[in-house]
Amino acid sequence: MREVRGRGGTGQVVVVGAGIAGLAAAHRLLQRGARVTVLEASGRVGGKLLPGEIAGARVDLGAESMLARRPEAVTLAREVGLAGHLQPPATATASIWTRGALRPMPKGHVMGVPGAAAALSGVLSEEGLARIGRDAELPRTEVGEDVAVGRYVAARLGREVVDRLVEPLLGGVYAGDAYRISMRSAVPQLFEAARTHASLTEGVREIQARASAARQTGPVFLGIRGGVGSLPLAVAQSVRARGAEIVTGAPVTELRRVGRPDPAGAAWRVVAGDRVLEADAVVLAVPAPVAARLLRAESPGAAAGLDTVEYASMALVTLAYRRADADLPDGSGFLVPPVDGRTIKASTFASQKWGWIAEENPDLVVLRTSVGRYGETEILRRDDGELADVSRHDLKEATGLDATPVATLVTRWDDGLPQYPVGHHARVARIREQVALLPGLAVCGAPYDGVGIPACIASAYAAVDQIHGDPRGVQQLTAHPVQSLHGGAGE
Repeated sequence: MREVRGRGGTGQVVVVGAGIAGLAAAHRLLQRGARVTVLEASGRVGGKLLPGEIAGARVDLGAESMLARRPEAVTLAREVGLAGHLQPPATATASIWTRGALRPMPKGHVMGVPGAAAALSGVLSEEGLARIGRDAELPRTEVGEDVAVGRYVAARLGREVVDRLVEPLLGGVYAGDAYRISMRSAVPQLFEAARTHASLTEGVREIQARASAARQTGPVFLGIRGGVGSLPLAVAQSVRARGAEIVTGAPVTELRRVGRPDPAGAAWRVVAGDRVLEADAVVLAVPAPVAARLLRAESPGAAAGLDTVEYASMALVTLAYRRADADLPDGSGFLVPPVDGRTIKASTFASQKWGWIAEENPDLVVLRTSVGRYGETEILRRDDGELADVSRHDLKEATGLDATPVATLVTRWDDGLPQYPVGHHARVARIREQVALLPGLAVCGAPYDGVGIPACIASAYAAVDQIHGDPRGVQQLTAHPVQSLHGGAGE
């Protein structure tokens, strides 16, 4: 049995979870002078960022890009030595597979919501375009404290906008249902527009005008040569080099306060297998069900809130073809509206999207599809071979690709994506109110402020600030979540 004791303040900190949020928290804690131990239940670090290989080609088997218009992920990558590996997509041109054809992804919209009907020409029917024009004539639609993205947009612009464009764009990030997803948490720009404008299209035009005036330059998204999955590996290496311990295969089974009756001076007892650690502070960077289990004894209120977080499961099917056999359309890939009844929800032409893949593997074409949305369980019960077959069927229908791949690889993310239903912001606020009652404890990661890489890192940094006595970062994130997506196409 190993015991580690802290010496006051936040000298010794245990971080539970070695996904990108937990590793970012450890990185920031070391910058603050803390002594850090990271405990990870699985056998590897990285969480949903997973590097892999197919037919000798390096690929991502999880998230493949990060929003570059937020600073957190790009800055962290540079701090851990990846500055020279950051790369924008080789092409940002995407399509949408709808009404029987691949159609160019419209421009001039914010997460599928246009400033004018003409922006969606080619994707919507004439009736759908005409319905958008009625927005300016309708009375204000009240949104209250929150509203579902799909419900609000459908009320203003018609269901076709939601079903053909908003739904696949949101689904690519959350694997969720636009008619359940919180506008306040998932697309805060649109929520603010809905609160301040009677006309949604007018509000979108104002968002676009502000963006134009800001004159943001540079790519919206960035990848990393070798895959975004290399980011957590580099952070882990940096963390270890500065003296922290990262222990994999160490699921935490107990979290208790010790040192009572003085709450302000309480330390924490963390049990992971035969390890018993005592620390001045603990950061929980784990999925909601795990956090709920660990907090049930010390914070039943926080645990109850975490118990209500639902997750969606999905699978990524990666396929490799001989270049001579695979003639793909131009662009980075395509999204698929659920209303069209297809099995796959998106496909990324990885060799065309990321120049480094093509450079390293000139005779190979790599692409991937994603399968599974919130509430869809039947499709994910199929075995890997069946998932590869249905992906190939849909790819043939969409692109004409009829070759036999040289390799296929299925990566399953069971309960991989937390859902942000209406009222998510209030739930997060209640959880954090309960957590704040316990000195030396903070939570972070995808269940709270955004599922994207920058959002998870921002959440981690706010958690570190909180255990150092500064709650402003947590308060800011709770009030204004980090948007995990941008007004363009992406898987």
